[in-house]
Amino acid sequence: MRTASLMVGCIFALAGVCSAEWHSHLDTAELPKHRRDRGTGLPLSSFGTYIQQGQLIVYPFFEYYYDHDSEYSPNELGQTLDKDFKGKYTASEVLIFLAYGFTDRFAIELEAAYIDATLEKSPDDPTPLANKTQESGIGDVEGQLRWRWNKESETRPEFFTYFETVGPTADKGSLIGTSDWQFKLGSGLVRGYSWGTVTARGAMEYDLSEEKIALGEVALEYLRRLNDRWRAYVGFEGTQDEVELLTEAQWHVSRHAFVKLNSGFGITPKATDWAPEVGVLFSF
Repeated sequence: MRTASLMVGCIFALAGVCSAEWHSHLDTAELPKHRRDRGTGLPLSSFGTYIQQGQLIVYPFFEYYYDHDSEYSPNELGQTLDKDFKGKYTASEVLIFLAYGFTDRFAIELEAAYIDATLEKSPDDPTPLANKTQESGIGDVEGQLRWRWNKESETRPEFFTYFETVGPTADKGSLIGTSDWQFKLGSGLVRGYSWGTVTARGAMEYDLSEEKIALGEVALEYLRRLNDRWRAYVGFEGTQDEVELLTEAQWHVSRHAFVKLNSGFGITPKATDWAPEVGVLFSF
């Protein structure tokens, strides 16, 4: 947890230089129609979340995973057999997401997780792998740089780029965390309409352990401001053969906080069956 604590400390140190010039997510009713769903901020990786210059975002949240046919290979868990099987995977994860808007074009994100995961092996798996493998500890620790190339106008969409780094937090063969460095470079566009805001994005990724570049995560997202308290989000997100449907309700309880109620549903067989998420996002 030392890495996560250090990151939290660094971000809160930035709070001392935060500006009070930004507007709340609630203050969008008087904006042009293409801005009413999201305000004037640049997009973050947290679904339906935008940040402005001088704004600090702190988002603690909880996520659960359930997959009745999670694909695994015993050689990835310390055994010698290189063959795919399907087991039952469940996990509970506590995460902290932090972001700061340095300018109206540039923002930084940090995210760290603590996870408790269990894998029940397939009855067809002949290896001496335990029938139930359980591990807990530091999950993924990652950071992102976000850059907005332009601000959307009434005739032109907004374009953005992001670079993500995931650091190693576990040994090879672990059920949790990441065993080697991973990098991701992506781009996207945002377009607001009177009926909602659409975002499309895609990325390429490089995994140091595999030493190859591959197509990364792609997504199509929709955000709609329902009134001064509620916003709704729907998205499709995935990597190659793992695609899921995402839904989220955002309840703005005050100018500086809103509740995020999210749930992911696997569409393709290799995607996680169900992944609900709940948290409270604070902005300063």
